[in-house]
Amino acid sequence: MRRPSNKRNFVKREEVDQHRINDKIFARQIRLVRDGQEPVVMATSEAIKLADEQELDLVEISPKADPPVCKIMDYRKFLYNQKKKEKELKAKQSKVELKEIRFGPNTDDHDFDFKLAHAKKFLSEGNKVKAYVFFRGRTIVFKDRGEILLLKLAQELADYGVIEQLPKLEGKRMIMMINSKKK
Repeated sequence: MRRPSNKRNFVKREEVDQHRINDKIFARQIRLVRDGQEPVVMATSEAIKLADEQELDLVEISPKADPPVCKIMDYRKFLYNQKKKEKELKAKQSKVELKEIRFGPNTDDHDFDFKLAHAKKFLSEGNKVKAYVFFRGRTIVFKDRGEILLLKLAQELADYGVIEQLPKLEGKRMIMMINSKKK
């Protein structure tokens, strides 16, 4: 009877279920793949002995092949490298953020230009922009000014983004969504 080494006891249960290792390989014969050598078909027990001599694990790589393909490696190191690759791929994915720009119905030209510059910067970075005009108190009577302001913003940002949602009044806010052209 084979006595498991201590390092194999620390592999988490759900990780073991991903691949069959050592005694969990039930095929009588396997195809052993080694670096720099031709694949060899051999008995599973012999391959496990080889792995034990090297103090490594026999890992089933392709269980559906006939005979199953296995490799001798440090299983914990293999899992670590696999998680590391997944993490790198996840980090490379672009994250689109929603940036908000707030206007009032009586926003001056200078303020408009200042906020326009910010919107251009956000869109060039690949973010979405939610531009809205907030109506306070009696300024709700200037709905047309708010809509004109947002349409002027959309016209200025035509080179940087695409209008996702035209200006629409929701409560005390008139909202317009602009998506970046950069992908």
